[in-house]
Amino acid sequence: MAITDKIYIKNHRQLSSQLETNIPKGAFKGATLDILFQGQGLEKLDDATRERVLDFATDFLDCDCQDNPYCGCPERKFMKYLLELRAQGLGPEAIVDVMSDDYMVYAYTGDVLSFLDSGVRTLEAAEGLARVDGNPDAADEIRQAKRELSR
Repeated sequence: MAITDKIYIKNHRQLSSQLETNIPKGAFKGATLDILFQGQGLEKLDDATRERVLDFATDFLDCDCQDNPYCGCPERKFMKYLLELRAQGLGPEAIVDVMSDDYMVYAYTGDVLSFLDSGVRTLEAAEGLARVDGNPDAADEIRQAKRELSR
């Protein structure tokens, strides 16, 4: 299961009430993406909530793909966002706090830790493949990325 399947809308019931429609709790569920992508009813949200919802839509749903928002770009952009937070030195708990502040979404700390650990394991495998393939420069580059992710 991808980390984006474990990202939830903070104050979900309040948001549903303000929009006067039921929306899934998952931030990357199809119906949630539809509402955010189409922007219907966003004028009903209070200013602070509308600003965060629009920030989320702008930062993750903005792409030129024909299948947007179902093209996978929103999920990839969000994973990149999580990795960038980690590269800034934030731990899983701080990452959850920042995503909540930035976009009104949250995840469980253990799910973020699991995502980061999986990334380290993937980089370990890629490093080994680069060594076996006789590409020490790539192995060094991957090793550095692994160190940054696991610090």
